[in-house]
Amino acid sequence: MTGSVQGRLRRASAAAGRTPAADGTVLGIVMLVHTAFDRAEQVIRFWARGGCPVVVHVDRVVPRRAHDAFVLRLRDLPGVSFSRRHRCEWGTWGIVAATLASCEAMLARHPEVGHVLLASGSCLPLRPVAELRAYLAERPGTDFIESATTADVPWTVGGLSEERFTLHFPFAWRRQRRLFDRWVAIQRRLGLRRAIPDGIVPHMGSQWWCLTRATLAAILTDPDRPRFDRYFRRVWIPDESYFQTLARRHTARIESRSLTLSKFDWQGKPHVFYDDHLPLLRRSDCFVARKIWPHAEGLYQAFLSETGHGLPREPNPSKIDRVFAKAVERRTRGRPGLWMQSRFPREGWGGPPTAGPYSVFEGFAELFEDWEEWLARATGARVHGHLFAPGRVEWEGRGPTFAGALPDNPRWRDHNAQMFLRNLVWNTRGERQCFQFGPRDSQLLSWDFAKDPNAQIAVISGAWIVPLFRDPPPDLRAEAARLQRIESDHLAALRSPHAKARIRIWTLAEFLENPAEALQSALDDMVPARAAATAPRPRLASLPRLADLTGLGAFLQGLKNAGMHPYLMGDLPPDPPQAGGAAPSAAAPPGRRPYLVR
Repeated sequence: MTGSVQGRLRRASAAAGRTPAADGTVLGIVMLVHTAFDRAEQVIRFWARGGCPVVVHVDRVVPRRAHDAFVLRLRDLPGVSFSRRHRCEWGTWGIVAATLASCEAMLARHPEVGHVLLASGSCLPLRPVAELRAYLAERPGTDFIESATTADVPWTVGGLSEERFTLHFPFAWRRQRRLFDRWVAIQRRLGLRRAIPDGIVPHMGSQWWCLTRATLAAILTDPDRPRFDRYFRRVWIPDESYFQTLARRHTARIESRSLTLSKFDWQGKPHVFYDDHLPLLRRSDCFVARKIWPHAEGLYQAFLSETGHGLPREPNPSKIDRVFAKAVERRTRGRPGLWMQSRFPREGWGGPPTAGPYSVFEGFAELFEDWEEWLARATGARVHGHLFAPGRVEWEGRGPTFAGALPDNPRWRDHNAQMFLRNLVWNTRGERQCFQFGPRDSQLLSWDFAKDPNAQIAVISGAWIVPLFRDPPPDLRAEAARLQRIESDHLAALRSPHAKARIRIWTLAEFLENPAEALQSALDDMVPARAAATAPRPRLASLPRLADLTGLGAFLQGLKNAGMHPYLMGDLPPDPPQAGGAAPSAAAPPGRRPYLVR
């Protein structure tokens, strides 16, 4: 094979009576085409107008009729020719074979070429050909090919880096995926390894390169090429390693970068450029870009019509790296709290599960008679009742629906409680939502509250005893034990090391010692520290009305005497103090039913 290649190169040069250009300014284009032939024709004519000879390879899977029609449309261009066809399947040797055949044809037919640029039918020139030729003329002996060892390559996706060079890959990953995976597993289990040929160190990089004639000819005529070709035939994705490895063997000067702009997403799939990417592509200052959407009429009109010289400038794709980094972040993390049919991220992949801060108050509505109205006046926030009450969703004003047509039906809510909360916060972005929660409510979101960094949770533990104190049920002891058990589990979630919410917990006894200070702390937590300078924290102008708790201490002692230990309330005195320092009354509040501990 090597001898025949050398002979063809020598005979072609002698027959043409030409020698390679001394300045190396003639640029040859090797183009791999398999679809969108109308766009490929436009690009080929652009290269031809710029004085570039073009060798085109058409994938062998393309029907003969389509191939012949494509050739016929380009017959008016004398500098355009076609190479022997190969089947090009992603990840297999066929792409390398097609590139080798096209490069052999380029060097044999065009001895004046000093550099050869590899492109695809979906590539689009971004700058005039004259600028690219001038850029290469200033660097006559330089090869532009991304080439790095596997240890230095961070972009491999799919779990195969070094193994792509040490295992056999006779099956196509896309067409024979099951056989591919099974054969990889068998080789790993049996410890089968291929020997890397002497004289090369595997390198990887972008498939799209621009090599000097000298380096490319040295690769094509290397006496060891048959041995290297046999080895790379069973390497996975050899088009990203064949030239990248062998260029290191023959180059005189290499710049490990590509002149073609190609961006990949977090899954290793190439980004596709559309018409609205026009300013982005201009800003990159790159000479060629891929992958271009075939119907991006605006891009093809804008770039293929440019012929004038611009100021010399270095290709700088890093100018747009920030945009792609933001795109990857948006794709993988999304907008906090946004869950929808077109983007339903995996749990834990994004940021906070909700779109903004919200407040959960536990025990306050039970302890204060006008809590919801007072909190709305003090903070300006939207204050709801118990949104997770078993009977209905207690929206503000107790309406049947709320923002985004969220219903008050508890069955709809509990069908997917997480989405209910996320929809509530998303639909009311910019307005803080506050609601009540307690052990009587559905506990489906107990852990979700604890792990949500957007949640601000204030808890008066044991305050659920106040409604039982004021209106004791027949099964008081059993009900008190049930509610205490539920709240104990909830507090364990809030105190977990996995909790990320802003959490304050007081026992009922601690809270009643100084209600004003505790309320101020709860309200302060509603304003993040970073926003405190611009958003003043709400200050207490008055206190909500504390429920009459006369006799609560004796009530709790009665529960203890009956064998039920209410420990979540803390140690309450027989007659707890009232708000504002009012002296407690020895008599039970009028109208309250006597209680019976069972």
